[in-house]
Amino acid sequence: MTTFDTSVTEQLPAVPVSAFKPAALVAESVNAWFGTHHVLADVDLTMAAGEVTALIGPSGCGKSTFLRTLNRMHELVPGSSLSGRILLDGEDIYDPARRPIESRRRIGMVFQKANPFPTMSLYDNVVAGMKLTGRKITKAETDALVEHSLRSAGLWEEVKNRLEAPGSSLSGGQQQRLCIARALAVRPDVLLMDEPCSALDPTSTRRVEETIRAIAGEVTVVIVTHNMQQARRVSDHCAFFLAAQGQPGHIVEQGRTEDIFERPRDARTEDYVNGRFG
Repeated sequence: MTTFDTSVTEQLPAVPVSAFKPAALVAESVNAWFGTHHVLADVDLTMAAGEVTALIGPSGCGKSTFLRTLNRMHELVPGSSLSGRILLDGEDIYDPARRPIESRRRIGMVFQKANPFPTMSLYDNVVAGMKLTGRKITKAETDALVEHSLRSAGLWEEVKNRLEAPGSSLSGGQQQRLCIARALAVRPDVLLMDEPCSALDPTSTRRVEETIRAIAGEVTVVIVTHNMQQARRVSDHCAFFLAAQGQPGHIVEQGRTEDIFERPRDARTEDYVNGRFG
């Protein structure tokens, strides 16, 4: 079991500008704790390169905790610990020789609540992550990167004439897509999304869902969602998490999305996806 030291602040290394291709992410026998509280048990899951994997299940079953183990954010919580392996294209991101920041650069994150920098321009919001990584690119390359990232996030046509406007000037759904563009600008192999539509109206949710489907070939996407219709619309694969009272969360069933929704093997899966509990 690995217990994490959260006292060390790391500097981001300089990395090449070249884009990365989607990467497979594989969890092997992952267990997670907060102190002595065992929150996740024996999770094995393959998240295919260039596809969307949805993590579904009721609140408190470990979905978001598992998501945070995938880019080493779990260890930022004091007293947290983990066992098992997370493999990014076959390399263990928890290898002691591997710096956490390397994994977090290749495995980006979009949170439940949009968090653009409110006073920073839309243009600077997109390139903020690039600046933190220490990459040096020309103004023309930066302009192209901003346009590509905003196009990938489905936002370019809406903001191309006001790139100097502050991030706070956008609607909630636009802010979430701006955060997706910011994450994509770093050229991650994997993008993690923790309930990215939970605070959005139906129209904004539809636009974000369209964005998720559009970027799936550019990055591997792993999304936590409580919305079963959304999971069915956007994902290629689903993993159903469940936790009995006082027990750690685990995966009950996983597979192609159409199989999980139309031909589930476990009665608990069928009950959950059909809204009988949760």
